[in-house]
Amino acid sequence: MAYELLLLEISDRIATVTINRPDKLNALNDAMMRELSAMIDELTANKDVGVIVLTGAGRAFVAGADISRLAVAEQGELEKFARFGQGVFRRIELSAKPVIAAVNGFALGGGCELALACHVRIASTQAKFGLPEVKLGLIPGYGGTQRLPRLVGRGPALQLILTGDPIDGTEAARIGLANAVVEPDALPGAARAMAAAILKNAPVAIARAIEAVDVGLDATLDDGLRLEARLFGSLDETFDMREGTKAFLEKRPPAFRGA
Repeated sequence: MAYELLLLEISDRIATVTINRPDKLNALNDAMMRELSAMIDELTANKDVGVIVLTGAGRAFVAGADISRLAVAEQGELEKFARFGQGVFRRIELSAKPVIAAVNGFALGGGCELALACHVRIASTQAKFGLPEVKLGLIPGYGGTQRLPRLVGRGPALQLILTGDPIDGTEAARIGLANAVVEPDALPGAARAMAAAILKNAPVAIARAIEAVDVGLDATLDDGLRLEARLFGSLDETFDMREGTKAFLEKRPPAFRGA
């Protein structure tokens, strides 16, 4: 697929996807959402990619949904709008390859929800996170009301959702919304460094770990523990488990195959 609103660069098994609509602060529209969905599918299937870094061009990560599109929505259309966006973001969340959000600027509304759907978030000190939908007579519709409280807790999540006020990258890191905060010039390097650290590990184990956490969060503790044991046990069929344990005992770096 040809991409008009996304830029892609692949090097050292790291795919950097840049949302490229800077004149609109990278606001999400239907075309961009379709491209994001297709891009995730493409990169998940690409054997030369192990980790995906998602960032934005210009001053914004993603400044939100396209309000001009929402303003003319017909009655009954908003739920379909939300379901479509939720589906795209869920594809990102369920990716067996880790997706790191490198949040360089505004991450508001749908942009904050996009960052929440990624597995890890690294923020610039210039980043601004927020869910301002209530200021427009709306609520977050792309998963913000569900992912944010799971990530930072009920109270902090409701404060952000009900006030609609943004927070900076430093505060986002303090409450657990961002995993780390760095100076703007250091953001690309920090994202690549985290990606490189992940790439040292066994790909199948990484995919199983994502599955265990994602599914387990919605399960009871007992069901989650059973899932963990099943996924742990499934790794005895893999070359990487035998190689990883053997390499440890032999005090050498492992040569994982992703199988």
